[in-house]
Amino acid sequence: MADYLTNRDGIWYLVRRVPDTVAAFDRRVIVRQTTKVRVADDPRGAKARRVVDALNADLETYWHGLLAGQSQDAQERYDAARKRARGFGFDYRLAPSLAELPDDELLARIRTIMAQPRTAEAAAVAAVLGGEAPAPLRLSTLFAEFERLSAAANRDLSPDQLRKWRNPKLRAIANLVDVIGDRPLEEVTRAQALDFRDWWQKRVLAEGIEIATANKDFGHLNTMFKAIERAHRLGLGPVFGEMRIGGEVQGQRTAFPAAWVQDRLLAEDALDGLNDEARRLIYLIAETGLRLSEAANLTAATIRLDDPVPHVRVRPDSRRMKTEQSARDIPLVGVALLAMRAQPDGFPRYRDKAPQLSALVNKVLRGRDLLPGPGYSLYSLRHTFEDRLTAVEAPEKVMAALMGHKYHRPRYGTGPSLAQKQEWLQRIAFRSPSRV
Repeated sequence: MADYLTNRDGIWYLVRRVPDTVAAFDRRVIVRQTTKVRVADDPRGAKARRVVDALNADLETYWHGLLAGQSQDAQERYDAARKRARGFGFDYRLAPSLAELPDDELLARIRTIMAQPRTAEAAAVAAVLGGEAPAPLRLSTLFAEFERLSAAANRDLSPDQLRKWRNPKLRAIANLVDVIGDRPLEEVTRAQALDFRDWWQKRVLAEGIEIATANKDFGHLNTMFKAIERAHRLGLGPVFGEMRIGGEVQGQRTAFPAAWVQDRLLAEDALDGLNDEARRLIYLIAETGLRLSEAANLTAATIRLDDPVPHVRVRPDSRRMKTEQSARDIPLVGVALLAMRAQPDGFPRYRDKAPQLSALVNKVLRGRDLLPGPGYSLYSLRHTFEDRLTAVEAPEKVMAALMGHKYHRPRYGTGPSLAQKQEWLQRIAFRSPSRV
């Protein structure tokens, strides 16, 4: 997004020329949108780039919608013509292929048109003589078609999950169009795909971009092209197959030392000033190892404070779970129990807003020197939780049940009970601050 980031009068802006492909529908020549981030507060543009990333994704969605609307009109006319042809008893054939038909069928089609009233003649010609071509699929309409084909598979995604699913694919298409231009899908060649790979390799070397960022683009484009090929049989071939750049380094996941959590994060007044819901979410995650999205989406129905073993139930609840094993029940002990007694209905402020929670908390932790070093974040608490269970030699089956991981042995019975899990959690419970 650095190409679209511009300093205007001391404020970071997104500045981008309207692509030629949508110029007929978006009359602006240049799009300028403020990030509301002052250059003086963000001299390197780190925060502003994240804002520009989101603004640009919204802009791409808007432009793709404009193009999809035009494509949709053509597609609807084509579908209507095919349906009308079937109603007349004919297979729909495009005009250039009619010459291949036997003479008697051609005559039958012409007689059908002549038998229609004058007001219906044009529609009959389009249907019987193949006057409506299917909407051409271009790179600019690739995502709209892919999203349509994926509608059933995405039916259980929450709005935030759908946003995360959509945006990287839109960015991958936008990057490709910047390199090779907007063109029909059938005209995208393997050579152009390799040009795109070369473009990414140069950026990795010149700008220090992570190889994983480039490889994500290749993966998204390969997925979309394969889905379109299955649905439309365009003869595309594996244009983006086996494109990954080697040398990708997996980021090392870090865990807070348990003593750091106890002495720093849970220290009296350490999180003063942070809103109550965010502070209590930190306490809950520290004691249960919940993923951020799992904790933020708890509701009154999944918080069971009055049961013999107080616990929370991790369930889909209008969103897709990361894995099948993620559905689990986790007892509440220590500071987590106190936090949930204060939040018996969950955390409405952050429901389906885990990214906002993460950004806020990580900013506060950095600002207050509550991170041991680079590479640490709020998510590190989940890894700390796993390390603490390992330290007390909890059985592998108990650890898997608490973490929501797959247990790599044949499954028998119902797994560890709430009471058994509570016993192990009590062994590692933190001392609570006086105010939760």
